[in-house]
Amino acid sequence: MENGITLLLITNSVLLGFGLAMDAFSVSLADGLGEPDMPAGRMAKIAGTFGFFQALMPMLGWVAVHTVLQLFSSLQAVIPWIAFLLLGWIGGHMILEAREEKEEEEAEKMSGGTLLLQGIATSIDALSVGFTIAEYPALAALVTAAIVGCVTFVICIAGLLIGKKTGTKLAGKASLLGGCILILIGLEILVSHLL
Repeated sequence: MENGITLLLITNSVLLGFGLAMDAFSVSLADGLGEPDMPAGRMAKIAGTFGFFQALMPMLGWVAVHTVLQLFSSLQAVIPWIAFLLLGWIGGHMILEAREEKEEEEAEKMSGGTLLLQGIATSIDALSVGFTIAEYPALAALVTAAIVGCVTFVICIAGLLIGKKTGTKLAGKASLLGGCILILIGLEILVSHLL
């Protein structure tokens, strides 16, 4: 590849990463709100999970274009619904937790499976990016996916930091606000795909 094409690929990948990371940023913000004293290692785990899925999904889309295009096309209509249901469930759970005043248990319950669901829900729409990079050779598609993942990681760290700072000011209302934010993100994903 020429330097100009490589630079263009990198520039496009960074911009694509910013666009795709906005849902993950919002969820990171909500996670930071819910856990204002979150340690750096946990922040890296959350941002890493979002970055991993944002990198994985475009590659899965790229593979789908090159292998099982018909199957992927039939699933495309349900992707916004899956994201909406996952984020709605997680957000609703956070709201219930806030109402039951179990703030101390929030960090424990927001690990593992919930984080995995958040990672999938915020990145599932990135599957369709595989269509836009379908003409890329495998190496270029991998580079694009890696850049998208790295950009997402950085943006999510910023979201967590902002959420943590705001979370300390909101104290007991943080989980309630975080849950509402997740439900709104799910609705936004659904509505934007339906219109």
